[in-house]
Amino acid sequence: MNDSEVLSKEQRILRVLRKVLANIVKDATPAPGQPHPLQESTIHDIRDLFGLIAEREAELADQAGLDRNEKPYYADEPPSSKVVTLHRPGRDKKLD
Repeated sequence: MNDSEVLSKEQRILRVLRKVLANIVKDATPAPGQPHPLQESTIHDIRDLFGLIAEREAELADQAGLDRNEKPYYADEPPSSKVVTLHRPGRDKKLD
């Protein structure tokens, strides 16, 4: 099952909007020491737009009952925790 089958139309629109906006920001970001081509108000509006997209994506995830903190993992990735078995020490025979 691919993403387009799982996500609603609004979720797909928000995902594409976020990606396109991020690409615009990457393309417009100047080299270090160079002046920024965007006005400060435009930069603030872009930050607000990223915030609104994130809020709506969170609302849609809540409505769908999805956990927003899930992270992808690979099947061959080692687990982050390990089970350790503890054994009780046997009674010391010298004390008996």
